[in-house]
Amino acid sequence: MKDAKYQVLIADDHSIVRYGTALVIKEMLPAGTIREANNFDQALKLLDTDRFDLLVLDINIPGGNNLQMIDVVKLRQPHVKILIFSGYDEQLYALRYLQAGADGYVVKQAPEGELKAAIQTIQNNDKYISPTVKQHLINGLTTKKASARNPLTGLSNREMEVMQLLVKGASVAEIGVTLSLQISTVSTYKSRIFEKMEVSNIVELVEKVKLYDTSSIVNYE
Repeated sequence: MKDAKYQVLIADDHSIVRYGTALVIKEMLPAGTIREANNFDQALKLLDTDRFDLLVLDINIPGGNNLQMIDVVKLRQPHVKILIFSGYDEQLYALRYLQAGADGYVVKQAPEGELKAAIQTIQNNDKYISPTVKQHLINGLTTKKASARNPLTGLSNREMEVMQLLVKGASVAEIGVTLSLQISTVSTYKSRIFEKMEVSNIVELVEKVKLYDTSSIVNYE
């Protein structure tokens, strides 16, 4: 693929991550153009004014942090490829985001070669998931024991979004504003989450998430 017109947007609130990611992409596409955004609103403004071939998007970005980010991006640029580059556990989140419309998922702890492989795969119009996630999916076809042990896998996509915000200390009202939900609806999701996670308060929820989410999303910034 000729990369002279290939335009990439990196959306991440950590400057060091944007810098490192840009170096890797520049090595692959020396003549390509790379733009950066440090929050989701800024990314959307760039998507409104410039055409991009690839969006490298962090899940935990100010103004975003939900599956609806994919739809919002696609409404602006239906053909842009989206690579999720996140610190969140890929076994819990990769399939959810791919089903929502993302084209690939790579964890930030992955080696440089995996990021390159993901970008190359997406350039070839294929979806990218890591060998770890592939094995996880294969295991899921042969046994349900792993899912039974990890209560997080029993949460719906919306419940996962609400749970992420709860463990970060957001109030029910704040979650309602962030996810455009009624307070009563958020309260219902909260009750379901507590039931499925078998906890009775936020402190217990935080500890349960730390136990089962290997990416430690409670502490990840």
